[in-house]
Amino acid sequence: MLNVPPPAFPAPRSQQRAAGSSRSKVPLKPGRSLMDWIRLTKSGKDLAGLKGRLIEVTEDELAKHNKKEDCWICIRGLVYNVTPYMEYHPGGEDELMQAAGTDGTDLFDQVHRWVNYESMLKECLVGRMALKPVAVPKEISSISEEKKQLNGMLPEKKLLGVSAKDLTPSYDWFQTDGLITVVIYTKQKDMNAELVIVDCQDKRLRGEIIVNEHSYVLEVDLDHEVEDFFINIAEKIGKVEIILKKKDNVHWKMLGQPLESHNTFIKRKNRGLFYRKCKLVSKTEVTHDTKLFCFMLPKSTCFQVPAGQHVYLKQIIAGTEVVKPYTPLLPFLPLNFKEPSCHDSANIYLMIKIYSCGLFTQALDHLQIGDCISISNPEGNFKKSQVQALEDLFFLAAGTGFTPMVKLLNFALTEVSSLRTAKLIFFNKTEDDILWRNQLEQLALKDERFEVQFVLSEAAKDWMGKQGRISSSLLSGFVKRSRKDSKVLICICGPTPFTEQGVQYLKDLGYSQEEMHAFTA
Repeated sequence: MLNVPPPAFPAPRSQQRAAGSSRSKVPLKPGRSLMDWIRLTKSGKDLAGLKGRLIEVTEDELAKHNKKEDCWICIRGLVYNVTPYMEYHPGGEDELMQAAGTDGTDLFDQVHRWVNYESMLKECLVGRMALKPVAVPKEISSISEEKKQLNGMLPEKKLLGVSAKDLTPSYDWFQTDGLITVVIYTKQKDMNAELVIVDCQDKRLRGEIIVNEHSYVLEVDLDHEVEDFFINIAEKIGKVEIILKKKDNVHWKMLGQPLESHNTFIKRKNRGLFYRKCKLVSKTEVTHDTKLFCFMLPKSTCFQVPAGQHVYLKQIIAGTEVVKPYTPLLPFLPLNFKEPSCHDSANIYLMIKIYSCGLFTQALDHLQIGDCISISNPEGNFKKSQVQALEDLFFLAAGTGFTPMVKLLNFALTEVSSLRTAKLIFFNKTEDDILWRNQLEQLALKDERFEVQFVLSEAAKDWMGKQGRISSSLLSGFVKRSRKDSKVLICICGPTPFTEQGVQYLKDLGYSQEEMHAFTA
């Protein structure tokens, strides 16, 4: 019998809300909801089909289980019998069958890496894949033997090959009577606060630096307790200082004991999500079914969520971890864009639609002021450089697909000097569903560069605005360049069918893939 330890990070990193996804949900039969699946996993039924045993699975054995009535899938070295899960899967049976009898890790990462499969499928676990012996190249093994001592730290760990050595950040530390200063040399120009994430609690220090598509992590159990910390960033030379205030003025013999992920430099998509508990401080009604939640980051955490990126919320529901992504926004829409807006780095604001049958959103809505929820580091692949030199910026949003647009609009109107036009076409069912309507209309009056147009699919008789759904003819009258060769970006976000149709209509109108960014769910 195998002893399978729980993963260090139950919800892996996600590319959710990144361009390129084409996953659509399929209608589920009655009695096949997420809550129904959780009840089934708690029923005591033998879902794995092995009477509680865990086995070692060879490739040949895995390949035998490739039918709907007998379907095993391998994800990250663990094999699951997903046969009983077929009818509960929101993506449908056909999506699961694409990985039947094979290693489905890559497919899983493409469509829903953020899903907490370890918790969802723990009762379906068959066992581990049998590992084949692999010869280690000499040039790699020689690196692993290299030992470097830094002020008492244990040997550093690198997860990249020799060719990436020059790109890998490094660190050192020094101390005074009252302070410990940890210096990270990122080897990157234009380092800024949005690329630095620090958590320091209960003697554990974790600093993460984002370097393009990679992530550098420094993580240690500190030698002594600290009272507080602050961060200095030398942006032009790429140096980050984490300054810790000692609780006791004692001499530290070492910074601390390195943890598993310490001094690693790997692709962000391979880095597990890191969470911290955040307290609900306010909950404000925006529309009849949508609320603005404000969560306070702990004092032990410092990070900013860049425009166009999202976080994950994690809740334990009926004993199962459930994870959902949401895009933070501003607490209100600024109307004065003469000065860059101040970042509220202490709070995270989320505009969330509460669904009457939504397991996750109902649990969110039942949170009381002072309750806590786990929130991840910022994630996503949108870069501000996509907006920096724009002349025309268009937003196509449906419902809460409006949320990624708020920070982008604020950034563009504040800091993009070349911007001529910023237009939002906002699709909703009824007038009552329009988020921040008054604020958007005030902004359109205040700033001549901004224009908003509301489109309703279920308009009342007295509605004087546009009606219908997204279409090529509707977009052709709205998405127009201010000049023949102007630099343009069109951002689109909403339900998957809305986004897919919008992208196709824009292509038909002659816009290139580089001129579009789809935030997909």
